[in-house]
Amino acid sequence: MALEHALLVSLTERASSGYDLAQRFDKSIGFFWHATHQQIYRVLKRMDEQGWVDAETVPQDGRPDKKVYTVSDAGRAELVRWIAETADLEPLRSDLGVKLRAASLGDPEVIIAEVQRHRDQHAHRLDLYRAFEKKDYPAPDALTGPKLHQYLVLRGGIRVEEGFIDWCDEVLDALKRDTARSQASDPKGTRR
Repeated sequence: MALEHALLVSLTERASSGYDLAQRFDKSIGFFWHATHQQIYRVLKRMDEQGWVDAETVPQDGRPDKKVYTVSDAGRAELVRWIAETADLEPLRSDLGVKLRAASLGDPEVIIAEVQRHRDQHAHRLDLYRAFEKKDYPAPDALTGPKLHQYLVLRGGIRVEEGFIDWCDEVLDALKRDTARSQASDPKGTRR
């Protein structure tokens, strides 16, 4: 997926300035698609040149004028085209997975601490997602249209975080058992 499509989807939900989009990416969309503020502004300019968005200049008191973007007919057509494309399975890229594969080369306590750190971060994100779910979607069975679609993406995020936390717990248990076995068979720590 190109950043253009993430921005178009966001703009179909609400007309926004570049700054507003950047803030929304930091707080919601950014959990699923990362972009820097500079990337967002650069891509908005390109989308404007392609005719995918319309920009209205809004005067502001004591500050520079801002541009508020909406999706144009050409942008909606691009979204329809993109939605109809088949999506490839994205490769899993994980520094943690590669570190885990190489764990026997380093200090077991270091990799255990790294897995625990990841688990804690994912648990924090899961707490955020569940708070969003409780606050924004108290009656999910009644949802339709865009609200239902947003909820389903959030549910996907919740399931991913739950799965990652479960995997971290499994990894931590296995690494701790392995470390205990190694220490029992080599109490002086001479093996590596």
